Amino acid sequence: MNLYHIRREQLINADIETVWDFFSNPENLAALTPKELNFTTTSLQERASIYAGQVITYTITPLFGIKIPWMTEISQVQDKTLFVDEQRKGPYKLWHHQHHFKQTDSGTLMTDIVHYSLPLSVLGVVAHSLFVRRMLEDIFDYRYKKTEELFNKK
Repeated sequence: MNLYHIRREQLINADIETVWDFFSNPENLAALTPKELNFTTTSLQERASIYAGQVITYTITPLFGIKIPWMTEISQVQDKTLFVDEQRKGPYKLWHHQHHFKQTDSGTLMTDIVHYSLPLSVLGVVAHSLFVRRMLEDIFDYRYKKTEELFNKK
């Protein structure tokens, strides 16, 4: 199994409570995802903030207009510090996404660490090199840009 990772950091010009409230609310996922992926949350959310054991379902359309269902579970939550989502069903063989938050003198430092692998052995390696890695980089670039627009406009 080939294991890949992405790590991104962003300093957000807001206090940790504001940042946590926004990023830990599953209803805000769509605002941070490129429109062309047609990201749609399909699960009903019982409350605005996440909790360990919460299952979130959604659909995405990453390639050729094919709608793919995706299910993640919030496996860990440390209030205003960390939450982890893990794929239970979806396009990856493994998806483990850590969201870290730390208050600093300049705002809140948000760090994303994603470990993932693809199915289909050699075909997955080829798909990763041809388009998956770039697509994920583009998604995280978009997320960075939207976060800048929402929180760091001067």
